[in-house]
Amino acid sequence: MTNDIHGKRILSVLAHPDDEAFGMGGTLALYAMRGAEVYLACATLGEAGDIPPDFLQNHLSSGALRESELDCSANALALKKVFKLGFRDSGMEGSPDNQHPDALVARPMEEVVERIADVMRQVRPQVVLTFDPVGGYYHPDHIRVHQATVLAFKRVRQELSASDPQALARLYYHTMPKSSAKFAVFWMRLQGKDPRKVGRNGDIDLFQIASVSFPVHVKVNYRPVVKQREQAAACHASQGGGQKPSGLSAWLMRLFSRPIDRFMQGFPEPKPHQRIKNDLFWGIDDELT
Repeated sequence: MTNDIHGKRILSVLAHPDDEAFGMGGTLALYAMRGAEVYLACATLGEAGDIPPDFLQNHLSSGALRESELDCSANALALKKVFKLGFRDSGMEGSPDNQHPDALVARPMEEVVERIADVMRQVRPQVVLTFDPVGGYYHPDHIRVHQATVLAFKRVRQELSASDPQALARLYYHTMPKSSAKFAVFWMRLQGKDPRKVGRNGDIDLFQIASVSFPVHVKVNYRPVVKQREQAAACHASQGGGQKPSGLSAWLMRLFSRPIDRFMQGFPEPKPHQRIKNDLFWGIDDELT
């Protein structure tokens, strides 16, 4: 890894509270621990998330609850700042939440792009992180954020190329290992469950997820900050964070889970047969010498 990253900046652009913890939380915590300034732009407050009623007793709305969970998680990960973009959670494809006028997928793409671009102009990160092209598991908001982030990255990089040549030097997409998805399909079948109807609402298709594979260009081992990631996940209690599997499920989770985040390189275009790196900042300083 790059030896001196103090003063370097990472911006993660995601869709909902809990994406930062359950997804790339280990990477965000690791770079924050090593001295980078790590920022998060969160597009919505997760208003469409399914929340057990007892969690809402001390909050005015689901959005207020999940915002408080996001703030807790950001503190656990040692994020520098969270930018809340103000869109509404769209829910899964085909749900009534898609039609809300403030839903992320209902707003013009240009509006979404410009809000993300404005954060990029303020932060001027060297590295930008977001979802892969299918949003990990085909959530409409995840896909929308991926598309808008790519467009905003191109726009702001061009604007800043003369005044700040290191700004927006790398764009990465967080990817899920397909071996994990395939194992989850196998495990659900073993339990007599339908892997095409996963989640509280049965609206996640593991078969579909396991069928798509993206190349991996950077692997980040976040073992030094596993506890911080677990603390961040536990902040999202209304979404199941902090729940511990037991018995055979716990043993299998330990067997197949490793503290590694995987990223596909979106910019610059990776070279054919490029070696897998272990650092998001690889080569950036060398490009200016």
